[in-house]
Amino acid sequence: MSNATPVTLIGLNGAGLRLGLVTSRFNAEICVALTEAAVTELQQLGVADIRRFSVPGALEIPLLLQTLAQSGGFDALIALGAVIRGETYHFEVVSNDACRGVMEAQLVTGIPVANGILTCENEEQARARTRQKGVDCARAAVEMARLIHDIKAER
Repeated sequence: MSNATPVTLIGLNGAGLRLGLVTSRFNAEICVALTEAAVTELQQLGVADIRRFSVPGALEIPLLLQTLAQSGGFDALIALGAVIRGETYHFEVVSNDACRGVMEAQLVTGIPVANGILTCENEEQARARTRQKGVDCARAAVEMARLIHDIKAER
């Protein structure tokens, strides 16, 4: 027999949460669609306080995430962008470093960040993933914000 406590999923209630979205302007059509999907889902989850920020490209996302997280004004953040493979090695550099930076921002600051930076072979793949990825990030941000809040409240 195990003494482990069963895992319970946190409800997706965004009421009272303050979330920030950091969106890349590179591959703008895809990034706008990601943002619209995330914002719509956040509103459906009851999040009323949503602040939006834009940056030139995926490599600029982590610094703004870290700055926002350190401000103390957000319960969770969402990173949205699209890196599409081209003909050079640049795709790997941008994809890897942007995603690493997103992870570091949340680990260093303790503020959850949902990573919605698409890394796709082509625009068709990116377009096919925009809506669901935006929704998934909104849900992940709300769930993680609630989970962190609940853990801190138990102290």
